[in-house]
Amino acid sequence: MRTRGSHPRFGPSRAAALAMLLAWCVAVPAGAAADFSKYHNYQELSAALKAAASAQPALATLVSIGKTREGRDLWALEIAGAGGPPAGTRPGLLIAANFEGDHLVGSELALFIIESLLASYATDAAVKDRLDSTVIYVVPRMNPDGAEQMFAAIKAPHRTNLTPYDDDNDGRTDEDGPEDLNKDGVITVMRVKDPSGPYMVSPDDARLMRRADASKGEAGGWAVYIEGVDSDGDGFYNEDGRGGVDINRNFMHQYPYFAPDAGRHMVSESETRALLDFVITHRNIAAILTFGLSDNLMVTPGRTASAAPIALVDFALASNADARRVGMFADAAGGRGGFGGGVMFMGGEGGRGGRGGAAPATAGGRGMPARSPATTLNAGDVEYLRAIADKYRELTGLRSAGMLRTPAGAFFEYGYYQFGVPSFSTPGWGLPAGGRGGPGPAGGPPAAGTPAGMAAMGTGRGRGGAGGEAASGGVPEAVDLRLLRWMDAEKVDGFAAWAAFKHPTLGDVEIGGFKPHVTVNPPTSKIAELGAGHTTFVLHLTSLFPRVRIAGAAATSLGGGLYRIKADIENRGYLPTALAHAVVARAVAPAMVQIGVPPESIITGHEKTSFIQAIPGTGSRRTYEWVITGKPGAAVTVKVATPNAGSDTATVTLQ
Repeated sequence: MRTRGSHPRFGPSRAAALAMLLAWCVAVPAGAAADFSKYHNYQELSAALKAAASAQPALATLVSIGKTREGRDLWALEIAGAGGPPAGTRPGLLIAANFEGDHLVGSELALFIIESLLASYATDAAVKDRLDSTVIYVVPRMNPDGAEQMFAAIKAPHRTNLTPYDDDNDGRTDEDGPEDLNKDGVITVMRVKDPSGPYMVSPDDARLMRRADASKGEAGGWAVYIEGVDSDGDGFYNEDGRGGVDINRNFMHQYPYFAPDAGRHMVSESETRALLDFVITHRNIAAILTFGLSDNLMVTPGRTASAAPIALVDFALASNADARRVGMFADAAGGRGGFGGGVMFMGGEGGRGGRGGAAPATAGGRGMPARSPATTLNAGDVEYLRAIADKYRELTGLRSAGMLRTPAGAFFEYGYYQFGVPSFSTPGWGLPAGGRGGPGPAGGPPAAGTPAGMAAMGTGRGRGGAGGEAASGGVPEAVDLRLLRWMDAEKVDGFAAWAAFKHPTLGDVEIGGFKPHVTVNPPTSKIAELGAGHTTFVLHLTSLFPRVRIAGAAATSLGGGLYRIKADIENRGYLPTALAHAVVARAVAPAMVQIGVPPESIITGHEKTSFIQAIPGTGSRRTYEWVITGKPGAAVTVKVATPNAGSDTATVTLQ
């Protein structure tokens, strides 16, 4: 019998993942697969999904679960083999991607997983077994409106959807977005010499900026802004661009009230509501995997992955920190404006406004404190989640992410804390681990000097970009430096060299900086290898699902028309039927055990219908017994049913 911690160590290696990629490439006829040498726009992605579903109608079903503001479909593809029980009764994996509009690689990995599984079903016994016993739901692009901005003629980083939002509280929406002043086709940042500016050129790399530390005798002298002009004449540059709401800030768990990019209220967006409606009506979902800009797979679950924004972009955003405070309407949150809508850049995360309605909760109106929402993993779940993260790193080879965000209002946190299932997020690619100032070893604590759980963005201190805590230390600069070293080593064209420009109001400036999208998406040449590793991880994850079975059932005659019925209920999967947190939060319905006789026939023992909050995995059993009245030759059925671990029946004959 396996021990609890051993099972995730079994299974395919990274070499097997690459072998799967080769086999898939051979199995798929030329021209039938999507082109993974590029990123797909909405039309191309839609066509690829439709082609995949039409080519394998017995395996794949494509549906639209909702529409965006601009009328684009939110596609969901169900993959389930025909050789098992109905898909809705099987344990399911939900894969969702591209919540952040600029994170296109998430969609590509989701599409690669779809095509690889479908192509391998007929030739790979392991894939067939998995798809015949489980179901996989894939929503490859949660923010198609935002993602479509990545394919515009002028590349401007855009993380939000296109819901209009008054970022600067001036009674107008989306009136001051960026402009491509130097006509290079990308929106970057501007730096300008300013005696009161808080920044200096980095001594580590002259392409970067750092906040001067007066205690070390450093002087500033530079200000940093988003590229463009002050279109609305309010003294701020490009603080109210097109859009929007960050879909991965709009869910319920730790919803960041009043953050400009979080929406007017939780679940305010059609995209968010569509996904929640889908999840709530698919309680068979046993695990969630999202591709996004937060991580709990490269870093060990249970330890805090420090938010790591890109400092150069953070400094530019900080220049608009006061925009919400000087508009027409009072800003109770005091949060940062100018980046909640439209232009998000690569490091923007939303302001740190107060939490609305934050008066202490009471229970029953008697003044007794109510239980606060959980914000850390239940100790009973950590071993399971860490083992899965260890296997993720083994199969994908990924050890260190680049830019990361604090997951306030993120879907994957809703998945664990409120939906109650193992829930994971990964950017899907990473930078080389280590390096000066970089994060600590994968799975270990944050690097020295990195405050665990630090906010990704500060509040800022006025125009020119004094910045907040994320702009003040070496950690964000270390991310910038790691990005530059990676780009230099891989020959990635991701940084626009600083070039002089005569600005209409600022005078002599330099325009340059990180190019949009490059910091959150790998080169397209990496997609296939990354996709192979993640496909193998998906197969491994589905192999861990809880699976209830009736391991044995027997009837024993006691004489006088009495019979003892005994049934052993077993969970043959690695994961429990409900996580420890799910039991506390009552998030997952318990397993139901039921004997098929009238209640009045039961003399003693268990009830006709009993419930088990959680059955541990790896062959754990629960025994149920009933003493009933019956007639010789009668058939008695015992049933076990769960929302996310399947069901089983056994019939015994009274002798």
